[in-house]
This record gives sequence, C-alpha cells and structure tokens, in this order.
Amino acid sequence: MPNRPLEELEAMVGDTTVTATEFRIEPGKVEEFARAITAEDPVFRDEAVAAERSHDRVPAPLTYTQVARFPRYTPDDVDGKGFDLAFQPEYVIHGEQAHEYERPIYVGDVLEGTTTLANVFQREGGRAGTMTFAVLETEYRTPDGELVLTDRSTAIETEGAIDDGDESAVDAGDTASDGGSTEADGGTAETKPAPDPTVGEFERVRTVADLEPSDTGPTVVVEDLERQQFVKYAGASGDFNPIHYDEPFATGAGNESVFGQGMFTAGITSRVVANWFDLRDVSSFGVRFQSRVFPGDTVVATGEVAEIDRDAGTVETELEARTVAGETLLTGTATADLE
Repeated sequence: MPNRPLEELEAMVGDTTVTATEFRIEPGKVEEFARAITAEDPVFRDEAVAAERSHDRVPAPLTYTQVARFPRYTPDDVDGKGFDLAFQPEYVIHGEQAHEYERPIYVGDVLEGTTTLANVFQREGGRAGTMTFAVLETEYRTPDGELVLTDRSTAIETEGAIDDGDESAVDAGDTASDGGSTEADGGTAETKPAPDPTVGEFERVRTVADLEPSDTGPTVVVEDLERQQFVKYAGASGDFNPIHYDEPFATGAGNESVFGQGMFTAGITSRVVANWFDLRDVSSFGVRFQSRVFPGDTVVATGEVAEIDRDAGTVETELEARTVAGETLLTGTATADLE
C-alpha cells in the first residue's frame, strides 16, 4: 500500500509539473542507449547512414525519452516522476508504456518535458494484494513550443513481490488503459528462435501497397541475457532501481533474482518496428508488460500486421516479446503512416 492515502493521491490528479529541462539529445548518449537495447543499427550513430535514409540528423531510438529521468535534466525541486506518490520502489512495477510521435527525436534537439498525473486508482491483484496505479502523461516540446512526442506511463505499486504466474495481477494491470485482456497463454514451445536478421537484410516498408493483413515483420532475438545487460541499460536510461542489478536487494524484496527493466524488453521490441518501418513513418508505439525477463532468458520479439487503412495509408501492427520457452513478456502495438 502507498504511504499516502488514496484520497490524497486522487486529489493530485490533473496536477502538472515540468519534469525535464534542457533535455539535450546528444550523439554519444543516443549511441549508448541504442547499444543498451541491443540495437546495432548504424543509423543511431552514423550521420552518413542517417542521410542515406533521408534524415537530416541522427535519430534516437523509439523509447529514448527514458533518458530524461537523469538528474541533470530534472529540475531541482522535482523528485522521481514529479509527484510525491510515496510508492515503495521495491514493490513498483511498470504496467504500460505508450508513445505518440509527431516526428522522430534527433541529435541536437533540446526538449522540455511537462508531466500530468492523469489518473490514480486501485485494483485487487490476488497474491499481489491491493495494487495502486498511477498514470502519468508527459509532453516533450522544443524551446519554440513544437510538440515532438507524448508518452504515457503506468506505474503500479503492489503489496509484495509479483509472482509471474499470478494471472490475477496481470488482469488487474490490464485495467490501466482500456480494460482489454492480454493474458499470457503460457506456451511451452522449446523451438529454436528464427535468426535475428541484420539491419540490411530487411527492407523497410514505405507504402501500404507492400503489405497485407497477417504479414509478419522482422524477428529480433537476444540470446542468453546477462546481468550486465540490465546494468548497462540502467546506465544508459537512468533507471537505477536496485532491484534490477542488486541481488540482495532483489531477493530481499521476495524476488528469485534481479530481473530486467520492463523498458529494456520494450527497447528490444522497438527494434522490430525500427527495422520494419522508417522511423519518420512511425506514429505510435506502446507496450503492456506481462512478465519479467531474468538472467539466462532468450528474448524473441515479433510483429504482425493487424489492420490496414489503404485510403489513409495507415498500418496497425501487433507486437509480442516472449522467452524462447514461450512465456509472454509483453504485448504491444505500433502504427505507421505510410504512402
């Protein structure tokens, strides 16, 4: 349970605060973040490659706004997400994350993030106990007021460590947005994943004429995860919750070991979208977390065309990241506006 009564948290809904200032998109940090999510695409570090793909500057990965949490971008009077929710960090999980893009973020951009506490509510989560949800929406704008993107994040505080087999906790998390069910099917297939294609082997789709419903996108495979990768992502993103890299802290909170950040898995999954479509065409990317990734796991991320509006040139895709054993880590969607 949060250290503040629910009534106090509800009274904060609608409050807005500046949570990131002088958020400079720096080339070295973009490259570091890209490598932390296992993206070796040279477009994230090479100006010549970016120019070949018609970008006037080096773009950042789709989930790069996680970097805005670093203290150097945070106003002195702002702590954490900008609101004193009094959540206990060892019992906080990331329920959902969504992004809506007006354009890609580019090296050289300087952004300001303004966050609104959009909603607070509670649900019962079975063995997870009472779950308190906080939905935060952040707009990132340039100094002249241009809106570049909006991200929405759902943080969930539980009464204890989450058991990945606790379906009631997953179902409770589904109410954070539209109430839909994305229950993991618990598959047990032990088949070897398809090879992870290199960037050059999969031609990006630029027009809806090249797509049909149920077409599949690139498969991204990251094998045999190590603890160091969670540390590397923490250093790149600013997510320094010790539950991801401090074994005694993680096990003391009731977990079997440290586990990967949800946004680390989301970053891996974003590579499916970035390898499938040009970054300029991606208008949204969102994920709903279902399970955690542990050292030794192999992540397989895939995508499939769900719907095509040929008149508007819009394609909706469904995304999924699983372990090689078939356990669903997250589901998601992405939208691309094509010719």
